[in-house]
This record gives sequence, C-alpha cells and structure tokens, in this order.
Amino acid sequence: MWGLIVSQLIIIIIFSLIGWAIRYKKAYNLISGFSSRPEVEKQQLIANGFPQKTGSLLIITAVVMVLLLPLSFTSFTYSMEVQFGAMMVLLMGGFIYLSKFDIPSKRKRSYTISTILFIAVIGSITAISAFSYQGYELRVKENSFEITGMYGDEWDTGGIKHVELMEEMPYIIVRTNGVGLPTLSKGHFKVKDYGNSLLFIQKGSSPYVYIELEKRKIFINDKDPNKTVLWYEQLKEKAHSTK
Repeated sequence: MWGLIVSQLIIIIIFSLIGWAIRYKKAYNLISGFSSRPEVEKQQLIANGFPQKTGSLLIITAVVMVLLLPLSFTSFTYSMEVQFGAMMVLLMGGFIYLSKFDIPSKRKRSYTISTILFIAVIGSITAISAFSYQGYELRVKENSFEITGMYGDEWDTGGIKHVELMEEMPYIIVRTNGVGLPTLSKGHFKVKDYGNSLLFIQKGSSPYVYIELEKRKIFINDKDPNKTVLWYEQLKEKAHSTK
C-alpha cells in the first residue's frame, strides 16, 4: 500500500510543479508540442488561454488527488482505483475541453483526437480492471486440478509434491507478469523464500493454500476461509492418494 501512496505523492508533486510553472511562470514549452508550433500559432494559443488553462488543469488534477488521498487510509476497498480513475478522467476529459481553445484550423482535429484517446484509454482501463477482478475457482478432478480465469491452468494431481495451509501469506517481493491490485494479486510474482510463484490471492483473507509442483509454485485462497480450507482438504486427499 505504501508504494502506491508514494507513487501518488510523486505524481501530485510533478503535476503541481509543472502546472504552476506553466500557469504562473509562463513555461509554456513544458506543454507537449508547444515549442514546435509556429510563432504565430503560439501567440494565438496564448491569446486563447490554451497554455494557461493547461497549467490550471494539472493543478486541479493534483488538488483532486490530494483530496482523495485520505481514502487510502480507510477500509474502502477500491480507494486506489477511485483515485487513479479520477486522475485519468480529469486529464483526458480536460484535454477534450482544452481543444476548444486551440487555433480554429486545428480545433476540430484536436477535439477528435482527444475524444478518441479518451474513449480508448478509459475503455481499455475499465475493460482490463473488470477482467482482472473476475473470480477464479479451484476445481479438483479425477486426475488433475484446475484454476479457472485469467492466468489459470490445469495440472496433474500426480505432480503435487507438497500442499500446505498457511495462516499468513509470505512477503510478495515483486510482480513479474500479473495483476497487482489493492485487494487482489493474480498472476506471476516473486515471493520471499519461494521464488517465482503463481498467485491467486485475495489480500487479507486468511488462510492461504500453498501448492508445490515439479516446476510450479502456487498460492491460492478465497474470500471465504471455509472454501479455502475445502480446497486444501481436496488437494491434500488427492496428493496422498497418488503417492
């Protein structure tokens, strides 16, 4: 959690400083593409208030992020999603609004590009987030077990070397290829003392099942502790029956 909070603070500081420099110190060249415009266009943009409003947009975005920051210290499950979502909506929506202050000959093109980017970026983030939050199940079959959903697969129960029910999840060092959300870790991560592992973890929902295969280490649990224990018992029974 602290890593995400520090990242937010860094973004807030950067937006504040750049926005202040543009708005109050006339550092208009900090705006992407502004310095390459012809001088006539630059003067027209300044007269229209385009760079000044760009600076204000960055400052407003930083202020909103500061106001939403306390959510990180509450029990609200989706605090990070709300904070970064608000940042993206403000920025992308703000660029659409700013297109009306572009020079007349480029206004329509700027509006079209900004709108397409807004739809593409927000749509992609929404789709990825929704897909990432899709549930998963552990299904024990006759000679195999399957984990459904994103990053899931099917493995032979005969390849199970060890199954353990853990009350605490070992420390997750880094994500290598997966989804790392405030309440969920799903995909490939490096775990302390275990190395590269496949995680299907609902954070803060003890216990956790650890499954060691010949070439794979898996950690999985469910929000319902009873379901996690059931998975463990089913896997343990299968592992013993194949020995």
